[in-house]
Amino acid sequence: MRPTIPGRLRAWTAALATLVAVAGTSVAAPAAAAHDHDLGPAIEAIMHKPGYEHAQWGVLEVDATSGKVIHSRFADQFLVPGSTTKLVTMSSAWHTLGPDHRFTTPVLATGTRAGSTLTGNLALIAQGDLTMGGRTRPDGTVDYTDIDHTEASLPGAALTPEDPLAGLDQIARQVRDAGITRVDGDVIVDPRLFTPPALDPQPTPMIINDNLIDLLSTPTAPGEPAQLLWRPQVAPYQVTSTVRTVEPGGPSDIQVAASPDGTRITLSGTIAADARPLLRVSPVQDPNAFGRTALIEALARAGVDVTAEPTGPNPQGALPASYDGAPQVAAYVSPPYSQYAKLILKVSHNLGANLALCNMAVLRGSTDCFDAFGIEHAFLQDVAHVDPTQFALADGRGGVASDRATPTGLTQLLGYWLHTPDADTFRLSLPILGVDGSNGISCTTDCPAKGKVFAKPGTILGLDRLNQRIQVGAQEEAGYLLTDDGCLHLFYIGVNGATSADIPSFIGIFDDVNRISALLQEQASAAEQHA
Repeated sequence: MRPTIPGRLRAWTAALATLVAVAGTSVAAPAAAAHDHDLGPAIEAIMHKPGYEHAQWGVLEVDATSGKVIHSRFADQFLVPGSTTKLVTMSSAWHTLGPDHRFTTPVLATGTRAGSTLTGNLALIAQGDLTMGGRTRPDGTVDYTDIDHTEASLPGAALTPEDPLAGLDQIARQVRDAGITRVDGDVIVDPRLFTPPALDPQPTPMIINDNLIDLLSTPTAPGEPAQLLWRPQVAPYQVTSTVRTVEPGGPSDIQVAASPDGTRITLSGTIAADARPLLRVSPVQDPNAFGRTALIEALARAGVDVTAEPTGPNPQGALPASYDGAPQVAAYVSPPYSQYAKLILKVSHNLGANLALCNMAVLRGSTDCFDAFGIEHAFLQDVAHVDPTQFALADGRGGVASDRATPTGLTQLLGYWLHTPDADTFRLSLPILGVDGSNGISCTTDCPAKGKVFAKPGTILGLDRLNQRIQVGAQEEAGYLLTDDGCLHLFYIGVNGATSADIPSFIGIFDDVNRISALLQEQASAAEQHA
């Protein structure tokens, strides 16, 4: 989807690149059904709208208490899962790491101390911490917006108010409190925790601000330059903008370009005077060098002088083979992993889902992130008691073309959670229809199901060059329906092979799937009242 294409498809490319981003006690597998004619006229009308002529719908709804199958359509057939893959990844990671697991990122002093001077190096041992304090609220929870900055090409993407460098500032103050005011040497990021895998986005042991530079343009008066806010501001990164404010109702179209090393970023284009601030991002090409410089600058703010040049490559070759005898002078401790899982599930955080594979592999003593698939297989088979062959997965986020899942497999996994101590915590970590996360934008008004559908959506989009339109490889969601009487149903609803003319009409497909989930909740509630 990255190559330049002619005509109206060109304007969709950036948005599509982001979206393609999306037990013995378990419920028994329902028999496959090719057709289910009892969905009701409202749902059938949605499924037969224009754009679904050649599509395939999958449906499964199961009463979590009785195991009764309410609806089933192609429940045992492989469908493209998109980001519903994250249900498998995060269930496995939650079980493997534990909801209370915290990442401790230490800083060790190598060399000798003479008073307040360290002659040697400070080594930050990267631990695969997803946020490094950059989203942590004062109460210790992890902040998020419904449309995350990692999805910056989508309308409504927004920043959280927290400082992306907060964790490094904490570390720097601890170094100063340890009595060090001068480092006659260097600061080095040790990234040897795992080998970054060939995944998109690629997880790395050192991550600051999701390895992104945020670029927020705010309109001013027509004809004037737009106001620019960018963060985190770390040398040698520089940002220049020629974005101009145009008349109300005018085009808001901002393009981002960067030098090959990513450190020189330019913004161009226009933003309407009545438009909301428009967010764009640019990738950090070298997370280790970026983290090193950011820590040196944080140390300077804390009153610690480092003699090495603050910019330049991370001198990984100078790291010792062992840290035996090296004192720890600082450490950043993350929020509990349940908070990271909530972030990943609420906003469909692709980097975090891929990173979860590495986190699991490291916990089991491996530097190969793909070893996590053995952990996932064992979790599904031996813990959740879900047949692993109900899934075919090659990443953590659900962005590989070969990824597949059955509705039965997904709902059985959801059923596993209901028999764990973390059942409610997990359910509330999913996007809530009309309330928050990826599904917060649907069912916001005149919707009886608002706040009663807890589900992980998934999206796969592509460009149909032949017909100059968007091909919706998958739009689905899997989760829980909470009836008005307080009962839970497990459900999957999804469509493979829909088409849309443009991005706005694709949003209509997203809303259609959410509308069906809302109708299923209303139907389940009505059936209980008449039982």
